[in-house]
Amino acid sequence: MTTPVRLPAEVTTSLPPAQVQKITKAAQAFEAMALGQLLAPMFETVKPGPFSGGDGEQAWRPMLVQELAKHMAEHGGIGLARPVMLQMLRMQEQSTEKDPA
Repeated sequence: MTTPVRLPAEVTTSLPPAQVQKITKAAQAFEAMALGQLLAPMFETVKPGPFSGGDGEQAWRPMLVQELAKHMAEHGGIGLARPVMLQMLRMQEQSTEKDPA
């Protein structure tokens, strides 16, 4: 179950709800990508031990990191999605003001 980034009460938009939802998802996906890039080096430092998964673990590790990052972003993350979303909303509103068609 994903928790969408909510618009702050002080932010109003004239964009349709479907477009706001797309922007919200894009901002969360961006945060998940950024978190994945931050987490990847941490997992690369884990040395294989006697109970590690060997080659199989190495093959699946990037997917594990990606899913961890996605889960973190969906549940609040590090606060990157909100400012990204707000900037995307501003840009989209400016775009629609210039070209209403």
